Amino acid sequence: MRILKLMGVAALASTALVGCGSTEILSTPIANIDNTPRKASELTEKEMKNWFHADLVKDTIPGMSVDKAYAEIIKGKKGTSVIVAVVDSGIDIHHEDLKNVLWTNKKEIPNNGKDDDGNGFVDDVNGWNFIGPTVHETLEMTRIIRGDKSNPDFAAAKAAYDKDYQESMNNKTRYEQMYQGVADAHETIKKHLKKDTYTKEDVAAIQTEDEGLKKAVMGISQMFQYGESIPDLLEEIKGGIDYFAGMLNYNLNKDFDGRKELGDDHTNYAVKVYGDKDVITDMEHALHGTHVAGIIGAERNNGKGMNGVANNVQLMAVRVVPDGDEYDKDVALGIIYAVDNGAKVINTSFGKDYSPNKKWVEDAIKYAAKHDVLIVNAAGNDAANLDKTNSYPTDAYNNGPEFSDTFLTVGALNFTYGGNLVANFSNYGSHDVDVFAPGVEIYSTAPDNKYEFLQGTSMASPAVAGVAALVRSQFPKLKAAQVKKIIMQSGLSTKTSVSLGDGTTAKLAEVSTTGKMVNAYNALILASKVASGKVSL
Repeated sequence: MRILKLMGVAALASTALVGCGSTEILSTPIANIDNTPRKASELTEKEMKNWFHADLVKDTIPGMSVDKAYAEIIKGKKGTSVIVAVVDSGIDIHHEDLKNVLWTNKKEIPNNGKDDDGNGFVDDVNGWNFIGPTVHETLEMTRIIRGDKSNPDFAAAKAAYDKDYQESMNNKTRYEQMYQGVADAHETIKKHLKKDTYTKEDVAAIQTEDEGLKKAVMGISQMFQYGESIPDLLEEIKGGIDYFAGMLNYNLNKDFDGRKELGDDHTNYAVKVYGDKDVITDMEHALHGTHVAGIIGAERNNGKGMNGVANNVQLMAVRVVPDGDEYDKDVALGIIYAVDNGAKVINTSFGKDYSPNKKWVEDAIKYAAKHDVLIVNAAGNDAANLDKTNSYPTDAYNNGPEFSDTFLTVGALNFTYGGNLVANFSNYGSHDVDVFAPGVEIYSTAPDNKYEFLQGTSMASPAVAGVAALVRSQFPKLKAAQVKKIIMQSGLSTKTSVSLGDGTTAKLAEVSTTGKMVNAYNALILASKVASGKVSL
């Protein structure tokens, strides 16, 4: 996995529901939202940091009505604690906004070098790291083409590999040339102005007959279109160089073996205990999992950073995702570990195009369903129609029947309501993508007590996992399959055509199984009806 970085309702109907105690809940209509006025101004910094918690009707921002749910439904009720497994790249377990909401294996004595609870994993206090010291890895297509040519995926993998390798080479060269050009022009401008920092107005005021300086002024003036700081822009360009260098050095390098130091044979499923207790391993790479964890359950109302969606969770760290494609064995055993250690919701914000041992993962997904565990899965960031291609993990192959009723796949929404509602990178599909949720510019926890904006279906999935945890916390008797249906049925619908990343347009109902945007407020309302027996699913 490579990381990516409205209608006025005339009135609200009051409905008495049976929930956690006797509560009167105001129900937002979930139909006829297409007349909602569009937000006239750009989102403020405060709104951007919290937009996925906003309410479409109140704020004209297509969030999940999380704040409204707490204000009008939950009202301080903590509910039952829910363990949510973050099957990802690792979590900074020392983060100020996460350290108090971590899952702790109370049967394990920390750092004594013993398997106190007898589950096979030594000192697994906050979870388990199935990939040990591994940080970088190859993509699955790289592994396929360096293997047996008789593999049925070999030809497709080879074509995809050749295309990606050439594109990465070209892009790395382009970014390097861009960096050098901007850096040289920057130095020329600094020398002329005799200062290290300058504005676009400073550059515009330069009058010269020197051809070299003229060229530098022209180049830097163009760069100011992309930001107000040239040093920051250089850092962004450097990030592009590093990204494509990583693709070439690791992901697409047929000679690279990221698993070598781990010492595990990824083809031997009989060996089920390997790796170590270090669920961070590498702070830089733990960014993804840390960000995902914060979206789900960063400690609420502690005066720090941001609020997670769910208020009573224990976040379990299960590290299976390297910088590259995860191995099927690690994914399957990571899911099983989470189930066996009490997780009721599992978030899987990763994916790949090929899955040589998908049966192992399929069996693990079925194992989760058997044990009443909901898996919330990211749809992927290729702007692809999943009706035409498979993305793994999945609960259905080639548009066939679902083999699990507790696997929920999530596409990403933008923060602008209307034609650009669906994120331009989000995968979609009328068969395999169940719902959409906020996934563009999501503010959440980052390693070393920091916070960052990231985007991707990787961010949309944990937003929904947080809603699932909230529902399971407030209504603990509901089953995972019921929670899935509640989330799917209670979302907001729109008939407005939306633009997709591949240049086409469609109705939301044509690019997902439900045509719904996940809404925490409405999910809790429907959950209360199901829990009280007023509605059956």
